[in-house]
Amino acid sequence: MLELIINSLCGWRGTIGRCICRQSKGWMRRQKKSRMGLMQSMSFGITIKGISIINVVISVRIVTARAQLLESLGISIQTLPGCPSKCGNLTVPYPFGIGINAGCSIDPWFDINCNTSFNPPKAFLSKGNLEVIDISDTKIRLKNYIASMCYNKIGGMTHENFVEVNLGTSPFSFSKENKLTVVGCDDLSLMQEKNLVNFVSSCIALCSDSSELSDESFSGIGCCQTSIPKGLKRFIISQATLLNHTKVWSFNPCGYSFLGEQDRYKFRVSDLSNPNFVQRILETVPLVIDWVIGNQTCVDVQKSTEFACQQNSICVDSDTGLEGYRCNCSKGYEGNPYLIPGCKHINECVKIPCHEKAICTNTPGGYNCSCPHGYLGDGRTCIAQHSNKLVVYTGLGTSIGLLLLLVVTYWLYKVVKKRKKHKCRQKNFKQNGGLLLQQQISTNEGLVDKTSLFTAKELLKATDQFNESRILGRGGQGTVYKGMLSDGRTIAVKKSKVVSVDQLEQFINEVVILSQINHRNVVKLLGCCLETEVPLLVYEFIANRTLFDHIHDLNAEFPITWYMRLRIAAEIAGALAYLHYETSVPIYHRDIKSSNILLDENYKPKVSDFGISRSIAIDQTHLTTLVKGTFGYLDPEYFQSSQFTEKSDVYSFGVVLVELLSGQKAISSSVTEDERSLATRFLVSMKRNCLHQILDPRILEQDNEKDIVGVANLAYGCLNLNGKERPTMKEVAMELENIRLSKMPASAQRVSRVINTEVGSLVMSDINSTWTISDHNSSLPSDTNPLLYQTV
Repeated sequence: MLELIINSLCGWRGTIGRCICRQSKGWMRRQKKSRMGLMQSMSFGITIKGISIINVVISVRIVTARAQLLESLGISIQTLPGCPSKCGNLTVPYPFGIGINAGCSIDPWFDINCNTSFNPPKAFLSKGNLEVIDISDTKIRLKNYIASMCYNKIGGMTHENFVEVNLGTSPFSFSKENKLTVVGCDDLSLMQEKNLVNFVSSCIALCSDSSELSDESFSGIGCCQTSIPKGLKRFIISQATLLNHTKVWSFNPCGYSFLGEQDRYKFRVSDLSNPNFVQRILETVPLVIDWVIGNQTCVDVQKSTEFACQQNSICVDSDTGLEGYRCNCSKGYEGNPYLIPGCKHINECVKIPCHEKAICTNTPGGYNCSCPHGYLGDGRTCIAQHSNKLVVYTGLGTSIGLLLLLVVTYWLYKVVKKRKKHKCRQKNFKQNGGLLLQQQISTNEGLVDKTSLFTAKELLKATDQFNESRILGRGGQGTVYKGMLSDGRTIAVKKSKVVSVDQLEQFINEVVILSQINHRNVVKLLGCCLETEVPLLVYEFIANRTLFDHIHDLNAEFPITWYMRLRIAAEIAGALAYLHYETSVPIYHRDIKSSNILLDENYKPKVSDFGISRSIAIDQTHLTTLVKGTFGYLDPEYFQSSQFTEKSDVYSFGVVLVELLSGQKAISSSVTEDERSLATRFLVSMKRNCLHQILDPRILEQDNEKDIVGVANLAYGCLNLNGKERPTMKEVAMELENIRLSKMPASAQRVSRVINTEVGSLVMSDINSTWTISDHNSSLPSDTNPLLYQTV
């Protein structure tokens, strides 16, 4: 009977008849589906009940008549006739409708349950418990749900809540506008489609101190966000923790996770301890879902009587990851594209006006702007035509005058700025000891080619204005940048600490002395720039990282072998002996450590970081620096006497030898306080005859036990707590060279000694003492062997 009546309705002529037929048949098919299985997998429990055919016919006729009436009155239609449009503060537009099985929506999934037991009433999606707070053309915004875990001071859980939301087989999916957000300092959130399967997304938020946090940051420190895939219809959010918040409990006792609209949440540091955080999220951050009509594409559904798009509208395929479509009003039309008679034409001249003098002509789907007689322009701008040439010439002259004034003003500004910058550079040059350096260069002809005075402009260009991306490292002495000079040379530019006035003369003297050092195992100082606020020191660039990096990089593709370590140690010792004995004024490095030893592409070591920028002379003959040294490398005698001697460098070098032997860092945080010092652990191992316990396993595989014992005994002597009983750097260098040459064939040893003699090796003829290495059972007179390093 129902089908006969609807078929008769389809016999009506005209547009209205076709629309009634289409809408009625679509409704009938939906009713048939609803009777079959009560909507399979309907996760929030929608059921459909029958509606009498009399109501259907009356409703269809009312739709047409009332739509025409409202359209004639210029009233926007948002709901089916007889259906409420608001639930509390929420406006519910068709295809949604208020009432379960009330026939006010396009489909039972689009029913809105208005619960009037609340004041004001609250809207819920179909028969579920998902509270709706906003409905737009493409989205539904729901009240959110938050997963959380809270702990007490000792790590006991006081509260736990996880979240599961399931949209079932509905035409809804979670929007990409949502982000999975985790707030906390000891929290990991996992997002899955089902329990322990179909992993969707995860995010981890960590921190150790509230001082390292910043508002509106989603870097993973205190808060993180991550995306979700398209078409997601179900999710479960669960949380985990690493240390039960025991380390961060004082400022973060709870961790939170939620899926919500990205732009609505701005992280605040106070969120970590805010007891009202959950309420704030519920009030401000909604959960966004996308909605579509049906499960067909526009091409397929347009052939069907279920097609929901009315007149003057276009069909748009879903981009949500689900099959389906939506309807939009055509350009130049407004209204509800799902309701009969469709979208209505609007006067765009009212909404998008042209220029106030222009004439606007409304057209179907658009508008035209044109200027009236006596005006020039495209209608968006209209300029009056004047016959008076004086006005034109006046305007032109004024424009030219203003342009010239701007040019002259800019030129004067550049001139004044350039002069000011020049005066500032001259002032800095004097303050940084530039006149003293010029005097030194003029009185010593040999310094002209060895000491270069770079301009600030040169180094700014070389370092790209001291760009952060050019930073090679930072330290107590300053910041080092990589640069390239105009001649193609790669350099390292050290931006040093400010030199005090009473240290200027000593600073310049040290620059002069160190610029004359030309040893193959010492990083060469190329020159300096004194025009800047702080001195800039220019060194040769060494590209292959530090010895520290190579020793402690357990994943290196090319680890340094024992023989490479032995050669590196011997060459470093030779360089330090050169600094102690072969320069015009003895130079004590005072901060020998593996991170201050650079390696070039051939793994040749170069001693660096002399702390020039804050150097002073300890006395008239021995130059040192103000660097306080580095714990783990610093001579214990320095703590007692506050005096630095040549044997202090020997002690520091001894620690480097132990690093090469053990592969361990000078200071370790993974052991007890008494054993943190590598030097202490090494001395204890030597005294207990347990050297093998501290050696690097990587060097034990290379058949070098005798060499290792020799170097270990040498390091033991260097680390003697009594500085007077330590060997000199000459003796250390000589012993290392003897150990290294002991592995070479006799012919290679002779060649090595001849080569080093030819290049000017350091002869230890000024030491009369004998220093004995017990494991080699031989006394090594310190004046019998040359130090095999050139001093060119």
